[in-house]
Amino acid sequence: MNNQQSVPGAKASSGNIDKSVSPPPNPPARQEEHWGTWAVILGIVVLGAVALFLLRGRKPRPPLPPPVSITVTNVWRGDMDFAVSSLGSVQPVYAASISPRVDGQVVAINFVEGQMVKSNDLLVEIDPGPYQAVLTQATGQLQRDKALLEGAKVDLKRYEAAYTKKAIPQQQMDDQVAVVHQDEGLVQYDEGQVESAKVNLAYCFIRAPFAGRVGLRLVDPGNVVHAANTNAIVVVAQLQPITVVFNVAEDYLPQIMQQLVAGARAARPATENAAVPVFQDASGHPMIVEAWDRAQERKLATGKVLALNNLIDSATGTIRFKAIFDNEDLSLFPNQFVNANLIIQTLHGVSLIPTFAIQHNPEGAFVYIVTNNTVTTNGLATNYQTVTMRNIVPGNAEGAVTSVAQGLEPGEVIALDNFNKLGEGMRVVARQAGEEGKGGAGRPGGGPRQKKADQAKDGS
Repeated sequence: MNNQQSVPGAKASSGNIDKSVSPPPNPPARQEEHWGTWAVILGIVVLGAVALFLLRGRKPRPPLPPPVSITVTNVWRGDMDFAVSSLGSVQPVYAASISPRVDGQVVAINFVEGQMVKSNDLLVEIDPGPYQAVLTQATGQLQRDKALLEGAKVDLKRYEAAYTKKAIPQQQMDDQVAVVHQDEGLVQYDEGQVESAKVNLAYCFIRAPFAGRVGLRLVDPGNVVHAANTNAIVVVAQLQPITVVFNVAEDYLPQIMQQLVAGARAARPATENAAVPVFQDASGHPMIVEAWDRAQERKLATGKVLALNNLIDSATGTIRFKAIFDNEDLSLFPNQFVNANLIIQTLHGVSLIPTFAIQHNPEGAFVYIVTNNTVTTNGLATNYQTVTMRNIVPGNAEGAVTSVAQGLEPGEVIALDNFNKLGEGMRVVARQAGEEGKGGAGRPGGGPRQKKADQAKDGS
């Protein structure tokens, strides 16, 4: 017996399956499709977040700094002096303190203070009246004694004639001879008195002993002066020529002597006994000395070595030199302090640059070299300039110009200003220094070889 319960909504089955009803979907396939969709969405979100992060973290490129404007000049070729600089004092060749040599009253001052005078010019007059009277007295005494001498000589001739005839004794004639000698002595004494009176009279007219400049007067007309007084009336100093005395360290003496010896050999005359000009350099020219002002900015005069001392000062380790200058423009003044540059040797054809173009760092001296660069973008060429630091070995310095022993070649371009804004590889805008009198920013003047250096550079 089959107990079958009817299920509501269900059809009775007679043992056959109803094929019109579709089977349920496969659950695992639907789950895989669901996870694939979420993976795509998650990937898109992750990629978007990464892109957003990269875009936010990427800073915009800062603009390039503007180029620095600088002044430049070219390295030039010229001559440079190897010189020794020392503090010197200007001294006149002659300087005289004019003092009275006789006593008397000053009646005239015949010069203006600071006046240039010539040799033998009348400067001061002392009252000549007393000395003229003494000269008159001495002249009269001389004439009187000359007359006595003539009378004594006449008597001597008579005594000689009488003695020949044995009319007088020998003693009487000898006495007359003594009288003649005595009168001759008186005449000579009187002649000396006359000469002395003439000299004293000449001393009343004080004259310049040499050409030069007189200083401020120390005595006024009407004052009484005395020969025993050491106070001067005026001082006369020779200014043309004039000398400069300076000291050079003994370390330079071998080089100086080498030049002097070479110059002496080159100028040695054929006759060994003839005078040899020893104060010459190896080229046979006088050793040059330049006088510069205290700031070493302006050259006052150019002279030549006159003499050097024969001993080294053991206290200072220096030797004293004396140079002579024509001083035609009176730029040198007695007792003036100057910087004396003794040119030992001249270097020819060296690289020269302005001194202020040289900079210094812990590694040594350097300059900024300006170079031209070209960049091509999309077929368009762009030119720009940059600076590069280059170490150099400075040589001798003369005024505002310095020679370069190593590191630079003539024609290269170097920077002259705005050093505090420059750095390695920095872009610049260069403007050429002016040629104002060959002494502008790029070509400072002042050195004695500057003109030759300019000519050499122009020629190259």
